[in-house]
Amino acid sequence: MKNFKNSIKMPEDAGWLIPGLQVKRWFALILLGTIFMTLGFMILIDVRPVFYMMEFVRKIAMKVSSGWIAFSVVMFGAAVFFKGWKETNLSMLGGIDNNTVLESLYRKRKLNRGPKIVAIGGGTGLSMLLKGIKHITNNITAVVTVGDDGGSSGRLREEMGILPPGDIRNCIAALADDEDLVTKLFQYRFKSGEGLEGHSFGNLFLTALCSITGNMVRAVQESSNVLSIRGRVLPATLDDMKLVAEMEDGRIIHGESTIPEAHGKIKRLFTDPKKCTALKDVIDAIKDADLIILGPGSLYTSVTPNLLVPEISEAIVKSKAKKIYVCNIMTQPGETDNYTVSDHIGALMRHANTKHLVDAVLVNNFLPAKLSEKYEKAGSIPVKLDKENVKKLGLKFYANKLIEDDKNGLVRHSSHRVARAIYYWYRKTQKNGKIFGV
Repeated sequence: MKNFKNSIKMPEDAGWLIPGLQVKRWFALILLGTIFMTLGFMILIDVRPVFYMMEFVRKIAMKVSSGWIAFSVVMFGAAVFFKGWKETNLSMLGGIDNNTVLESLYRKRKLNRGPKIVAIGGGTGLSMLLKGIKHITNNITAVVTVGDDGGSSGRLREEMGILPPGDIRNCIAALADDEDLVTKLFQYRFKSGEGLEGHSFGNLFLTALCSITGNMVRAVQESSNVLSIRGRVLPATLDDMKLVAEMEDGRIIHGESTIPEAHGKIKRLFTDPKKCTALKDVIDAIKDADLIILGPGSLYTSVTPNLLVPEISEAIVKSKAKKIYVCNIMTQPGETDNYTVSDHIGALMRHANTKHLVDAVLVNNFLPAKLSEKYEKAGSIPVKLDKENVKKLGLKFYANKLIEDDKNGLVRHSSHRVARAIYYWYRKTQKNGKIFGV
């Protein structure tokens, strides 16, 4: 809640009565219980509280209006009780600032009423998205690909026989309340040490929890509880899924990390084993979602792998949620060379085996005046929005500025701009009853 102290002009104690905190009802219940306990105790010791009270009221009422007396007594009692209750709670909380408690409680209540969002992807694209979405709702389910076989994740996968923890780690860090500190801790990479060099602390942390709890799902749940993340992170499958790409020149490339290095055009992507089973919680989340988001992220190695799990693709198609794909801003050498927006969408549809995967696509419509030279050297160009081809696929497109401002010509998604654009699209679509876009 922005500028909480300045935006609400009222006595400090009265802040607890703001609508939406859901505490007033408990104030009343505590007060009522206290009154009944007091009356019961007085009756028990034969004080006859009702009789004496009525006598007192009758005598006073002869001189002063009973209405004013009743009002004064109730207000005095409520003020005393409320003050004591508030100070007791603040004392137990260790002297935390009153406004801090109010702001946290208000924000939590508001976010708990937010839409149920399922974000599907992997890599840095998904964690970027989650950093923005968590300021809209607490009802987030991040579905993460488990096809990674490179770097620290690949080593742990090979040596320990666990699901690759890298993308899962990034998502947990992105959803944590204390994002900066947790990110630094989880992303810390050991630069030396036999067996430790190259590993990140977060990967080792999840690996240890996986050994203790028995599987990656439990490990993620326990680490999420420790870090108080908003929402939950789920692997798309618990199977040992490995990616395989068939190139247009006939080559078969095994392994997620080697696919971009093959420098060819991908004909199709499949998994080894051929059929992987989706996690039940993932399917339940998709069925219950209000909004499903695909991307952004590497088309073939982050987003598409989730759709290769048949149950996930089928659940997305059947879901009544609003569905949107966030398209990449730049092409990715070795994966999407010269791809347009419709090429990205077409690839997703082919691998999901459906033309009804999403309702709309979100695209960036702003680029720096001069792109950094690194893109030209790498052969990366802006993804072209071919409007007519997108419409032929039966989709609408929604264009907005999605990048962070950068003087060096670097193109990076802004988590807050992407989240705001998606939420605006969702609310607009909900309000009109039609899919918003061009």
